[in-house]
Formats: sequence, structure tokens, C-alpha cells
Amino acid sequence: MGGKTVTRADLAEAVYRKVGLSRTESSQIVEMVLQEVCDAIVRGETVKLSSFATFQVRDKNERVGRNPKTGEEVPILPRRVMTFKASNVLKNQILKAHQDRKKHNGKA
Repeated sequence: MGGKTVTRADLAEAVYRKVGLSRTESSQIVEMVLQEVCDAIVRGETVKLSSFATFQVRDKNERVGRNPKTGEEVPILPRRVMTFKASNVLKNQILKAHQDRKKHNGKA
């Protein structure tokens, strides 16, 4: 299932092509948006990008885990994790693209 990785530079290039700003301005806009999203998540805020996804920070309690090599029980300390939940719009787009790819490749 290999595919291309979209980088910050790719996003900036897309803004440059579609909006018509300079490459420098496009890059700065991408950086500002990503920084604002990061800052909000770090503050513990939920970031909801309509028709895309929701990013949320969640607290996980302490629990007991196992070392897979030895089987020894070890405590896993409480921590905060970020969750990503795709919107139904994005999920449906992914499903449609997958179904279209199957039809196109003759695997339907």
C-alpha cells in the first residue's frame, strides 16, 4: 500500500499553485496554520477541521503492561496522548477512492 508522503513543502507548493501567492508567502501560511494547530493541541484544546478531522488531547491513566520479551509486568505511567478522529466526510472519500481503485484494477 505504498504511497507518497505529503510534506510541508508539498502543501506550500499546492498553496502556491492554487492561490497564486509567492512560494515564500505560501510556505509562511502553511507554517502559520500548522503552528496554530500545534499550539492549540499543546494547550489541551480540541482542534476540529470541518470535513477533515478532529485532534484531541486525552489523559490516559496509569496501567500495568508487559514486557513482550520477558513477560514481566511493568507500570505504564499516566500520560497525555493526542487522538486523531477522521470526519465522516473524509472516511467516505477514502472508502470511495478505495472502491474506485478496485473497480479500475479489475478486482471488483
